[in-house]
Parts: sequence; structure tokens; C-alpha cells
Amino acid sequence: KSTFSRRSRPPRSTESLMALLDKDSRFEHGALKSTSTDLEATSAAAAAAVEQEEATKNTLEEGMDDDNDELVFPLAGMNLFDCPPRLRFAPSPTGSLHVGGARTALYNWLSAKKGQLDFPRENSGFIVRVEDTDLARSTKESEASVMADLKWLGLDWDEGPMDSEPSSGPFGPYRQSERDVIYKKVARRLLREGRAYRCFCSQEELEEMRAQQEAAGIPPRYDNRWRDADPKLVEQKMKEGVPYTVRFKVPEGARVVIDDVVRGTVAWDAESTVGDFILLRSGSGVPVYNFCVAVDDAMMGITTVVRAEEHLTNTLRQALILDALGAPRPRYAHCSLILGEDKQKLSKRHGATSCNQFRLDGFLPDAMINYLSLLGWNDGTDNEIFSREELVESFQLERVVKSPSVFDMDKLKWVNSQHMKAMSVNDLKDLVKEQMFLEEMIVDGADSQGIENMAFSATALAKQMMETTKDAALNAKQVLGYGLPPSFQDMSSDEHKEALDMIKMGNFFKIAMAIVEDFEAGKLPLPNADDAMESFLDEQGNYAGEYKDAMKKLAKSVKTKGRNFFHPLRLALTGEMSGQDVAKQLPLLELSKGVVVPDMIIEIPERMQRLKDFCESIPEEFRNPIKAETKSKENTASSQSSTSGDSAAAQTNPSTTTVVDPWETYTGPPITALDIRVGKVLKVWEHQDADKLYCEEIDVGEETPRQVASGLRPYLKAEDIEGRHVLVLCNLKSRNLVGFPSHGMVLCASNSDHTEVRLVSPPVDAKIGERVTLHDVDFSGEAAEPFAENKIGKKKVLQALAPYLVTNDYGIPEFLGRPFMTSAGACTSPIPKGSVS
Repeated sequence: KSTFSRRSRPPRSTESLMALLDKDSRFEHGALKSTSTDLEATSAAAAAAVEQEEATKNTLEEGMDDDNDELVFPLAGMNLFDCPPRLRFAPSPTGSLHVGGARTALYNWLSAKKGQLDFPRENSGFIVRVEDTDLARSTKESEASVMADLKWLGLDWDEGPMDSEPSSGPFGPYRQSERDVIYKKVARRLLREGRAYRCFCSQEELEEMRAQQEAAGIPPRYDNRWRDADPKLVEQKMKEGVPYTVRFKVPEGARVVIDDVVRGTVAWDAESTVGDFILLRSGSGVPVYNFCVAVDDAMMGITTVVRAEEHLTNTLRQALILDALGAPRPRYAHCSLILGEDKQKLSKRHGATSCNQFRLDGFLPDAMINYLSLLGWNDGTDNEIFSREELVESFQLERVVKSPSVFDMDKLKWVNSQHMKAMSVNDLKDLVKEQMFLEEMIVDGADSQGIENMAFSATALAKQMMETTKDAALNAKQVLGYGLPPSFQDMSSDEHKEALDMIKMGNFFKIAMAIVEDFEAGKLPLPNADDAMESFLDEQGNYAGEYKDAMKKLAKSVKTKGRNFFHPLRLALTGEMSGQDVAKQLPLLELSKGVVVPDMIIEIPERMQRLKDFCESIPEEFRNPIKAETKSKENTASSQSSTSGDSAAAQTNPSTTTVVDPWETYTGPPITALDIRVGKVLKVWEHQDADKLYCEEIDVGEETPRQVASGLRPYLKAEDIEGRHVLVLCNLKSRNLVGFPSHGMVLCASNSDHTEVRLVSPPVDAKIGERVTLHDVDFSGEAAEPFAENKIGKKKVLQALAPYLVTNDYGIPEFLGRPFMTSAGACTSPIPKGSVS
């Protein structure tokens, strides 16, 4: 909801436009009121259109002899640059509000709101005008849908149609279907002044005219045959009741020039471009689109028209009409089209394009208007995240570019995620709750407090990783489910490749069976309903401590540690290879009871039975651990001579292989010399003088953020880094990199030839500023204190450690086989078998 103070609406004066029209008793005909019929469907709309045609056939002629058709143009004689901005959004209610229309509405809204700040006690405003003259296609359902979307986006209007009354504002009605009286009045004036005329050409004559022109190679255009017709012939045709159109008489030699805010100077030779065009249709007298738009802009005091470039050609006809009426032309700003990623005009084939679908998909309205504003505009800085208030303050039409913009769904998700990160769990939980209902997760009759707790917990669990509020609901569904297939044979080499490879390493079987045995013996710590919420309210929580203690004991009992323990453990308990902290996932199961549809929940007892059944299906060859050195010897065994075949076979036998822990033979500086911390990138910008460097502002838990330069520009976009949790080596001496004072280094993983570089990521629940440790390595006490900055450099500690800082087969950063750890678990990267630097 917008926080801007809404200006008071002007009272409905006795001298308002409708009051002036009411003075003319010639138009007090009930038949005219049929044009405001509440259309309920397209078929009803078509019937109403026919009724209107019959009812209004003669209204144009009834006032022709009276030249007292008073027309009010609020901006007549004024300099528009000195007027309070009045802008309008004019949707056609024939469908939903899509991205392009939403951006148009937004640019108009921003300009109007800025005008209200600049002219606080004036008549500035954002007007919604429904252009529903196509009665056969316009529906009340579509109008209601568009209005609902505008309200969801927070684009509140100052004047426009209302549900309970014809209009809200001094220049209504605000539906074109209710303004027929006005259009007829304007048409009569143009006819009397000789700026328009009646054309009695039949459809057959017009088609014959077109065919002759096309045969002669002439662009089809009306030949003006009734432009200077004998008045007596016109009168005779009217007496005979011959249907006619009213055409605008384009002045000879007319040339229209506009200074478009976006596109610059645009000019047309009117006479050769359009010819004498129609104002009112034949028979029915229904006004055409361009006539209605020009009249409405003039009578509603519109100062600026912001719309899509496809309307640029309409400007010619509208400008001619305004000039003929003596009404000032508004300023025009024609914005370029929005394209899909294939550089074609954005359409349904590119995915979601309607605002309502984005709402259903979990996007925030503030994020939507933030992203839409960037499709053709920027404030002249590198800033891409704006609040509503900041957009109003910064927006200028003059900064809208004329090149087309490409709609990037990934960028929209990133913008949405940035807005969500700035919100608390409490701020987001109601939106996540809505998504849970949309996903049909909530059981009928569920306790309201239970629903609140479930929504809060699901939001807290997914907050750091989610890009939309829907992600939290989908994540909760996955957490409550159990993705482990029924048997080993059911695992797909494509879908389950990572899990399959891990199971074949042999650690999974013994760890999974140990978990089942602990569960059956009552030793596996389980959350309970009484304290399940504490896992999401308290960063530690009793259950988290119990779980971690139990897993440490389990790791010792199976004599496995690091990734060889934690990956099988996660798969066994959750059925997934990745996700949030298991100690938080399991409490969500308790909170879901009685709240979530039971079919979506796989509780611990059923998981343990499935796990047991799965383990029984694992082939014997994958039930014992295979050491890394054994695999290496297996790969080289075939190249050895036949005389050493028995020896090679013995070496490949896991039961006879002796594995030496590299830690026992390492003689370099201690890993505890490095002060690696969890940080959050607050801001990223490009170094002005170095095309490969980013400048970053990173919170590492100190009083003020650090400034760090990184060479990531060739590999990552700024938006991929900003807002991310990273690892920062903090005890490097501060130095200037091309004039930028850099204090620290962001750790990245890279492949062997450094063509691919990605960030090393801590778990989403890791604490900012906490020190990264290694599994089974003591980082406590004075001996484990990080080296001083000058010592790191002088003794070349980092250079000595670098060869041992690598990523394993799963992309986990390690030192001598020990994974990088935080209080929330192991760190990760997307690059396997790489180096860390």
C-alpha cells in the first residue's frame, strides 16, 4: 500500500462538465443511458452495442441548429510546463493487465505522484480512464481484473471509475462507454465549423475504391469524394435516411510535429499520411478510438501522455483533432516495447506476463514496480533496488530510453529476493501462508495458530534462499516429503546421479543402517510438538543441540567424518542431497501435523521403514566404503603387467588397502593461521579504472563493513554477488588495488584452467562474522589464533597453504580432506575438483 498522502479530491461543483451538459435538455433521453449498461459478459456486451446503435441514431442531428454546445478545456491558454502534471492510464477492458500495460501505468503514476509532491495543493493527479468503446469485446470482468491488478501493484488513482457510482473526480464519467453525449456534442461542433463532414459511401463503394487503388499501385486511402459535396445532396441523403460516417477534414498542407519526451522530434505530412479519417461510425454514430482519446485528454486536462510506441501513429490523428478544437496538445512520451529474451515482442509464449500470474507466483508488488521501472529507465547511478518512495523521488521521463528493453525473469527474481531479504520473517509469513493455500497444502479446519506457526517456520527455513514467496511453500512441501526412491534399482542415472554416485562409495549403507538402529532403539533424538517452534525462534534451540551431539556420537561409531558422513546422513533423514539444516527440517514435520494435508507428510517412522527397505536393496558391492586410493589403483591396474596381476588385485581389495591420512604427513603452516569469516556483500560496483575488478562492501561482523576488491567481473554479474553470503579471508594486509583500498579477499572456487570461477558459499543459516573452521580440527585456544596480517605476508603463509585448498568431487571446499565448516554446516561451491583462492 502506498504511503503517500493522498490529495483531497475536488468537490463535485455545479459547474462541472456533467453539470454543464445537464443544462442542455435536448440530451435528456433515457435511451442515451443505455450506453452505461453493466455488461456481464461479451454476449451481453454485443447486445448492448446493438441497443445503443438503435437508440442514438438521431442524437447527432437533434442539436445541429444550436451553436451553444459549450465545451470545457481546462488547460486552454495555459503553458503545460507550468501546470500541475495530470496523467492518465487508459486500459481497454478486453483482457488482463500485462507487463507492458503495467509499466505504462507505473510511469504515469510515478510522474503524477512526483507532480503531487511538487504541486501539493494543486490539481495534479493519476487518472484511470477505461477505454471500452469496443462494446462487443469489453467486459466488466476484465475491467475488474485490471483494477484489481492496479490495486495490488499499489498504483492508487486519484480519479477514475468507481464500483458504486459512475465516477470519482470532477471530469467524469471515466468510462468511454458513458461519455457518448460528450462525443456527439464535439462532433456537432466540428460539423458546424466545417472541420468535419458527412460521408455517405457504402461499404461496397469503399471496397471498390480500395481495389482500384491497389490495382493502380496507390496506397489505399479514402479519396475525399464527400469532402466538398453539394450541401443540397447531403441534405437529400439525410432525408432519405442513408447511413453516413462523420469524417475529419484534414487541413490542406497540414503538418504535425511533436517533441516526444522519449523519441525526440517526430513529424508527419498529415494530408498524405492519413487522409480524411472517420470520427463517428456509419449508422450507429459510435465514436472511434482516436476521436474519443483526443476529446477525453482535452476535457480531462491531461498534461502528459505516456504510452507504448505502438500508439505513436495514433498521435497524428489525435493532434489534428485537438488543434481543430483549439485545445492544447499534451506532452507525449512513447516508450519502447518490452521484448522477450528472444528479442521478439513479449507475449504469453515467453511465460507469465499478466500481473495476476506474477502475484500467484509469489512476487511482491514493490519488487514488481521496482523491476518494471528499470525496463527503460534508470536514475543515472548503478542502483537497481528502489523503494516506492525512492522511485517517486528519482523518476524522470527524460531518463526513459528509446531502445527496447528485454524482460529477464532471472533479474526479476533477483530484485524480488532483494526486497524479501530486507523484510522480516513476520513481514513475509502472511504472503507465504497465502502461497500455502494456493498450493492446497492446508487441511480444512486447521487451527489458525497452527497455520500461523507453520507459515512462520516455513518462511524462516527458506528465507535466505527463496526468490519468491512461493519458493517457501514449495520448499516446505519438499521438506515434508521424502525423496528417497523405494529401492536402489529405482534410482535413475540422470535424476539421482549425485545420490547414486555417493551410495556407490559405500558409506551410505552403514550410516543409514546405524540411523535405523538408533531410531528403533529410541536413541535418535526427535523434535516434539511442545518445543518445535524454538528451532525457528532461537538460533540454537534445545533440539538443535541434542541433534548435533547425537550425530557426533554416530560419526564416531561408524568411524566416518566430513562429507563422507554428512552427505549420507542428509540423504537418509531427508531423502535429498541438499537443503537447509536438517536440525530445522525435522521440527517442521512436527509443526505440520494437523495443519498440512496428511498425504504431503512423510513422518519419521515411515521414513525409517522406507530407509530400511531401501538399504536392503543395495547390492553387496556398495555396502562397504571404497577408499579414494583404492579407486586410483583400480584405474591403473589394467596397465600393469600380467605378472603383477595378483598384486594389483590385492591393492584394489578394500579390506587389504591401507590409507594414509594426508594430515599425518603435512609439514606446512597451520590452517588456523587463516582468519576466514562468513561475510555478506552489501554493495557491489565496477572499478572505474580496472575492467576486471569489482569493488565490494562486505559485512564481516566488525563495527564497519570492509571494502574489498575482487577480480570477478569477467566471471560474475554484480547482481549475482550483491546480497550474497561469502567467505572472506580477513587477515590480509590492506593494500591499494588500482587506487582502491582493499582489505581482505573473497574466496572463490575455480576449475583447473581458471575459465570458470564461482563464489564459495557458507550455509544460509551461518552467522555473519563467524570464523570458518575445519571438521575435527581444534580452532580453540591461543595456539589456534589467526596469524597477524604482516606475518601472513612475510612468511608467505597463504602461498604455502594454497595447493591444499581445493574442492572435492561434490564441490565442497576442503583442506587435507577436511571440509570448511560453520555453525550451520559445511560450505559449498558449484565447482567440483577445483582449487580455492
